[in-house]
Amino acid sequence: MTEHVLTAMSGGVDSTVAAALLVREGYRVTGATLDLFDKNAPHGQTDAALAARAAQSLGLPHLLIDARAPFRQFVMDAFARAYLAGDTPNPCVVCNATVKFGFLLDEALRLGMDKLATGHYAQIEYDEMSGRYLLKKAADDAKDQSYMLWSLSQQQLSHTLFPLGTLTKNDVRALAESFGLENAQKKDSQDICFVPDGDYAAFIETLTGKVSQPGDFVAADGTVLGRHKGLIRYTLGQRRGLGISADRPLYVTGKNPSDNTVRVGDEQELYATQMTVRDVNLIAVETLEQPVRADVKTRYSHTASPATVTVSGDIAHVEFDTPQRAVTSGQSAVFYQADTVLGGGFIADTQQ
Repeated sequence: MTEHVLTAMSGGVDSTVAAALLVREGYRVTGATLDLFDKNAPHGQTDAALAARAAQSLGLPHLLIDARAPFRQFVMDAFARAYLAGDTPNPCVVCNATVKFGFLLDEALRLGMDKLATGHYAQIEYDEMSGRYLLKKAADDAKDQSYMLWSLSQQQLSHTLFPLGTLTKNDVRALAESFGLENAQKKDSQDICFVPDGDYAAFIETLTGKVSQPGDFVAADGTVLGRHKGLIRYTLGQRRGLGISADRPLYVTGKNPSDNTVRVGDEQELYATQMTVRDVNLIAVETLEQPVRADVKTRYSHTASPATVTVSGDIAHVEFDTPQRAVTSGQSAVFYQADTVLGGGFIADTQQ
């Protein structure tokens, strides 16, 4: 029997080509767009219209699925809480776990479909020896999105397809041209979808109805060096926009919500040799009884660095071979062995 695949479609070239490839491979495909925003969010309406038109161009049925409640609860509210707690979150990781491969996959299965497909650049393989589904890097290293997918469970991976995993971005655009798609040259979005102007602080204050209060910039020894404009306006490693007069460059080296201070110091204070990672999800193995060697990535745009990883329950201790700059709480730490994602979690704290 032909498998029925619900394909997440945003209106962009990646998700449209993913759907087109599945049709070409003989799957029964239905396009779906998540309605994430209230009706007064014009960018959300535009995305839905583009996705519906893209599905129509491929001759596919298209569903608009109301995901406003889970998106608000699990992504936007969680994003605000994390910033207010002094973390710097990556909402795309949380959205993948809870909304795209949580809510949407559940909806696909409820509708009697077999799989969920997306336009992510990553690969899934089933390992006969271990009986586990493996998450692997995409063929196009520059576009690889496996870092954003570390939280996926075995159940989620077993019902997921990534049609673009073996392709480069140039391949995808060429395929879009060959399929006659109007969005073949559509630019990729670089912004967080619910903060299109990049002003995180204004978004958080509007969402919560609370203004982030000014406080003190302090040195490591507690010396007050100036006044900051609100904790949520700063992130680890930031140098510009501090407004502090000093005889040397100063960087944000920490934030303390309990006394509303932002710690600043020399660049050398940004480097960490160890970190603790919480909410660890292992993919390639069920458990790790012994410390393992892995390449660890601490931000999407960073290069993975060699380290020793020790996992106990859902907590990992990571010791880097060389000190790493601006390892930031709230971001994801993803453990790789070659091109396979061993697992990952959220950075809790660091040690120099």
